Amino acid sequence: QELPETVLLKFSRPENTPVPPRPTPEQLSNLIKTSLHYPESFNHSFHQKSLCLVPVTLLLSNCSQAVVDVMIDLRHKPTSTEALEIHGSFTWLGQTQYKLQLKGQEVYSLQLKACFVHTGVYNLGTPRVFAKLVDQVTLFETSQQNSMPALIIINNI
Repeated sequence: QELPETVLLKFSRPENTPVPPRPTPEQLSNLIKTSLHYPESFNHSFHQKSLCLVPVTLLLSNCSQAVVDVMIDLRHKPTSTEALEIHGSFTWLGQTQYKLQLKGQEVYSLQLKACFVHTGVYNLGTPRVFAKLVDQVTLFETSQQNSMPALIIINNI
């Protein structure tokens, strides 16, 4: 019985092996695009019910091809008194933090409820969104670019 001929394997590595580029901080802060969907104005009878609940959809779009870890924090409140004078304070009902993973180019819809106790103009653009690439070894996610103020008018009927 003949033994098969032994072939020597030669491993070679091209000298100019491209190193995958590290994303810049600007690229990392634009991984997730967010948009809020809600009625421009909402009519509510505060005499019948003291709490006005408005459904709000937070749409998260992964702008990269990579899998991204996302953290949403609804506990952020505007700190400047000017912001509170122009837009009153409101509360997000239910869960205040979400952690999820979005595949490349995935769009995710998160259903939220905003709770108001007075009429007025409010800025719903308070959710803070943080993201990081799944394979990235980092302690902190990068804060995502915040969009324009998301104003809603609450009317009493």
